Amino acid sequence: MLTLILKSVGWCLAHTPELLLRWLASTLGATIFLLSSRRRRVALSNLAHAFPERDAPWRRQIARTSLVRLIETGLLSLASPFIAPARLRHIAKPGQGLEEMLVARTKGHRATVLASIHLAYWECQTWMGLLSDSPIGDFGVIYRPLDDPQADAFVRQTRERFGMRLLSRKEGFAQALKILRGQGCVGLLFDQNAGLQGALTTLFGRVCSSTELPGILAEKFQAEVRVIYPVRLAFWRVELRVDTLVHSGTCEDVTVGLNRWQEALLTSSDDLCASWLWSHDRWRNQDMPPSRLRLQSKRDFLQFESRARHWERLPRKTHLVVRLPNWLGDVVMTLPLLRQLRESRPDAALTLVGKAQFKGLIEQLGLPYERYVPLARQGLNDWRQFLRLRWDYPDAYLLFTHSVRGDVEARLTGCRQRFGIRRPQHHRPLLSHAYRRPSDWNETTQHQFSEWTRFLESFGLRGPIDCTPLSAPRRTGSSKPCVGLIVGSENMPAKRWPVPRWRELVQAFPDQHFLVFGTPGDRVIADEVCRGFASDQVENLAGKTSLAQFIDRLSGCDVLVANDTGGMHLANALGIPVIALFGPTNPLRTAPVFSAPVIVLQPPGCPPTGGASLDQLAANTVVDRLRSEIAALAPRD
Repeated sequence: MLTLILKSVGWCLAHTPELLLRWLASTLGATIFLLSSRRRRVALSNLAHAFPERDAPWRRQIARTSLVRLIETGLLSLASPFIAPARLRHIAKPGQGLEEMLVARTKGHRATVLASIHLAYWECQTWMGLLSDSPIGDFGVIYRPLDDPQADAFVRQTRERFGMRLLSRKEGFAQALKILRGQGCVGLLFDQNAGLQGALTTLFGRVCSSTELPGILAEKFQAEVRVIYPVRLAFWRVELRVDTLVHSGTCEDVTVGLNRWQEALLTSSDDLCASWLWSHDRWRNQDMPPSRLRLQSKRDFLQFESRARHWERLPRKTHLVVRLPNWLGDVVMTLPLLRQLRESRPDAALTLVGKAQFKGLIEQLGLPYERYVPLARQGLNDWRQFLRLRWDYPDAYLLFTHSVRGDVEARLTGCRQRFGIRRPQHHRPLLSHAYRRPSDWNETTQHQFSEWTRFLESFGLRGPIDCTPLSAPRRTGSSKPCVGLIVGSENMPAKRWPVPRWRELVQAFPDQHFLVFGTPGDRVIADEVCRGFASDQVENLAGKTSLAQFIDRLSGCDVLVANDTGGMHLANALGIPVIALFGPTNPLRTAPVFSAPVIVLQPPGCPPTGGASLDQLAANTVVDRLRSEIAALAPRD
């Protein structure tokens, strides 16, 4: 039935006036561009990644024209079996390099690998025997057979009528090897969507999985590599050209060289650029959800390519958006994971989305990223900024939040892959892919950091997580160690150690210098703690520092005593030894995660998972621990 349909449609197209066919192709292509949002977005996204310097109108024009030419190609492919040879010679002309290659073939030159790309009118390449007066010799073309045997037989018959042999990808490799051993020519398609069977390379600086078969054959048979490509002159008018690829004979050099040749061709003119099939997702092979956060393929040519292109590092052309948590402590705990993400996907450009005040923190701690999107207040402007992100065409969106708002933000960007954690009884329909927390996961005994790690590893994050502090603490140079105190807790009053206990702690060290930190909301508590102490003993900085200044002064502390707060986590990230006071909250879930020293103190009888009042934590318990830490800091003779 399929064969009958192909023959009927093909015959009709072959006998339809070209003026009508041109109108049909233009109309169908424009309609698909307008109505197929997914195909349109793929084309525009590909063009945005490949040509970030070009404006949106140019990309839309190229994308629309590419779809029209795809239709033109399809119509000609269906009609060509029913078009007389004389008319085919009128449609296609031999161009630069074609005759020279065929003459060389007749002189028994050397084995030739003829590579082609998905430019419009690519099937005209099978007409070479018709277009040239020189015989094409022993020539085979590797192709992907159709599932329908009768339709496949019809395709083989029509494509082989001018002297080429079609060699099935399933069964024809032995024949291809035989042709090359006899110094013949084998043609095959090379593209950048070879999946796990291809080699990691780049096209337009963006990591892809390229077909390495041309390189394998060229290396095995020391074959020359030529590239054939059709150049569209007008509707159903094409010129076949052939270029010779200069290469060293290795598979790596051929594979990388073909991609570089293709880049040069598509950037040489807008017309050639518009003939490539931009609506096909050529870079999609590195977006499989289970391995999305790492690079994976059969072979890796990225180091070779970086040397060949003189790159110090891979271009960052994969756009990953990360929605940060809403609390300072949680943001700090994500930093080792973001650092590892940079290692696992070295080609990723990170866009961080979070509260405006965290931007300075990320910058000061030196975490590399490309863009920071500060959250606006809830409202229309907030939604608009995520709609604007649509035109950056993000490739993946990682959510450390568990809110409906965060999921809506991600959906508004148009990002196709949106990853988050789905907890039991917590439905998140706006996620495209979710890590389902195991039903036996005990939230009270498992750290939040462990859950986030499993979340990212389930989508491919590779390598051990490095929890080394982001910087070394800056010593003051004074003979007396500097002790920092964080006496408040903005989001939960129950997490505060009582003011009298803080005062007892300070009184126990009359010769010690203390820095008291806090937000403007902690100012009242800090004032009570500092009341009556000399300013050279206790310096009250609560509410007086920006986040950057807070980091700067905190970095000068030798040890910090703190409630369960974001500042506690920040000190830990800076490598400062921390004495953390936990009462009602659970240190098994929220204790600091960096490898700097952390001492967790809880009230007597408090379960490891928390739940006791900090009123029960005696001052002398903290005094004794702080005295031990200060003694350890003293210089040894």
